[in-house]
Amino acid sequence: MGPFRLECIAAGGDRAVLRVDGDIDACTAPQLRERVRDLAGTGTVHVIADLRGAGFLDSAGLGALVAARRELGGRAGSLMLVAGSGRIAQVLRITGLSDAFALHSCVLEAITADPDWQAAVSAEGLSAGIWCREHGLL
Repeated sequence: MGPFRLECIAAGGDRAVLRVDGDIDACTAPQLRERVRDLAGTGTVHVIADLRGAGFLDSAGLGALVAARRELGGRAGSLMLVAGSGRIAQVLRITGLSDAFALHSCVLEAITADPDWQAAVSAEGLSAGIWCREHGLL
């Protein structure tokens, strides 16, 4: 797995996709937690965390996701997870966290599951599918 990287893709207003690449572990979980805290502090409180680029998720990473959900929820926001069907999705299911989060297989599915997300991307004059394609999220 490559280096840990967080990329934020603004979706208008108070929404963003946070693409996570690399292992989410005791070394990188604080960075994830801090990035979500920074987003929330600037008003971005509805986040889709795209974890499809993550190769590993340990208990510290799970804790960071739970803390992110709590941080965003405390500001009337939300956190949806995109985990595909691989190892990360399996860890979320085994730990029972797949029931605590809105879990999706792709970003497009997450956006189309939420009318407010659809409105945010369509405000840019694009369908959800085209918006995802233009931002490399398919």
